[in-house]
This record gives sequence, structure tokens and C-alpha cells, in this order.
Amino acid sequence: MHTRQQRLEALIALAGKGPGLPTAVVHPCDEAALRGALLAREHGLIVPTLVGPEHRIRALVEEHRLDLHECVLIDTPHSHASAGRAIALVREGLADALMKGSLHTEELMSAVLDRDCGLRTDRRVSHVFYMDVPLYPKPLILTDAAVNIEPTLEDKVHIVQNAINFGIAMGIAVPHVALLAAVETVNPRMRATLDAAVLCKMADRGQICGGVFDGPLAFDNAISAEAAARKGIVSAVAGAADVLVAPDIESANMLAKQLEYLADAIIAGLVLGARVPIILTSRADSADTRLASAAAAVTYARRLKS
Repeated sequence: MHTRQQRLEALIALAGKGPGLPTAVVHPCDEAALRGALLAREHGLIVPTLVGPEHRIRALVEEHRLDLHECVLIDTPHSHASAGRAIALVREGLADALMKGSLHTEELMSAVLDRDCGLRTDRRVSHVFYMDVPLYPKPLILTDAAVNIEPTLEDKVHIVQNAINFGIAMGIAVPHVALLAAVETVNPRMRATLDAAVLCKMADRGQICGGVFDGPLAFDNAISAEAAARKGIVSAVAGAADVLVAPDIESANMLAKQLEYLADAIIAGLVLGARVPIILTSRADSADTRLASAAAAVTYARRLKS
């Protein structure tokens, strides 16, 4: 067992050495958001451009004795303008990542997904949590806990492929993907089990690439080989999952928070599928979570360019 600090340092080390990732920090107008961006800067992970009302940011700096060295500050009147200007920085080639500040996720994502001025690609955007759970022998990736509310089968194809691509970028050679449901058998009355079965067949046909799949799998079977054996499940994924694909946003979000608050998991949250990675944190997130999320974004961005 490693201490929490050692586990966090290991995640930061994944990012490797190199110049900080140019990052537009969108509306960092509370202490947690601003301090998180500056902490990532202090660890050499990002070079932040702070986009928001200058008088509010400077008031926070003075009140909490923060240091804005190496930070560019772009003044905007309100959060909507902050999101638009930050996205423009990406489109202009001046930022390689976005970091959410103290605006609402919906407001930021609406700007990201704007058809004319946003950061859309041919992939659907989705959210991943990269988690270091002390009692699991390797990192876990959980999706989608923040963006897609009730994903359709077509949505899940993109969600799964985004997660696989992220896992490979994070150093997992062949991610083992568990498609979660309440049970491990296909039940026509349970849509999650039908979607899981279809996604597995799509992977067999090469419509989803890069991973090893199984599903439906209940959570215990996905992470415990012993539980799978007791149920007679023969699977390369059972007990060895790298990626957990939840049926909907509620189950993914609750699972992530249970692991964080009850199992001392270090979690990093990103949105994938846009032109650049988006560091997405909650107002309740700790400094560790903000730092871990920045480290994951840097690792992902650097591996994509290498």
C-alpha cells in the first residue's frame, strides 16, 4: 500500500518531463479553481492563461496571497464571455487544453459544442475518470460520469472508443473493457445488458478497436476474479478490467464518488472527443483531484503528440 501522496506523485510522474501544457483556465473566480490552476503550474504541468474578470481574479490573489507569475490574464466581463474567449484561444493555436474554473459544466460544454465557434470533432464528447483505488492493483478508467446523461447505443460506441484511446495514451497497452450492468446475463427487459452484448459484437467486427471486451458484467465480476469464478464466468476481462463502462450518468457518477469518498481513490476527470482535452472538476473537488486531473490531461496530450 502506498500513501496518498505517493500515489498522486506517481500520477504526476506519468506526465513526464517537458514544457508545461498551454492551458486556458476558464473563469477561475473562486479560490479552489484558481489555486488548482496555480498548483498545476507549480508542478510544471501547465502554463495557465487565466480567462475571466480581472478584478475578481486579482481580488482572490490578494485575499489568499497567491502568485500569478508565468500566468497570462485575459479580462472578460462574465462566465459566458470567459468560455468563448478560452475556446477562441484553442482555435487560434494558443492553448492545447481547457481547464474548467468556477462556471457551470453545462455553460462550458455548450460553448465547446457550438457548431460554429466550438471545438467539435467527428467524435461525440464524453467524460472519463482516471482512478487510483488503493485496493485495486492497477488504475481504473470509468465512463461516462459527467456528460452523456442517458447514452444511446450509438453514443456508447463513441464513449467506449474515447475511453480506449485514453487508456492507451495513459500507458495501458490493450485496455480490458467491462460493460457494466446489474447482472452478467442478457435480459431483454434490461437495456444495459442488450447494449453491452451489442457492443461486444461490434468489437468482434472491428467497429470498436483497441481493447478486449466483455459484458454485460456486474461490477463485482468486473473487478474480482474470485467473484467471477464463483458465478462460473470465464472471461479475459472479469477480475482484470481497466475500463468500466457504466450504463448511464447516474450509475457512473455514484460509483466514482463512492470510490473517492469511501475507498480513498485519487480521481482525475477529463472530457475527451473535442479538439483538446478538457480538465473538468467539480466545485467540491480537492486540490489533489484538480492536480491529478491536470496530470492526466498533460499525459494524454503529450502521448497523442508523440
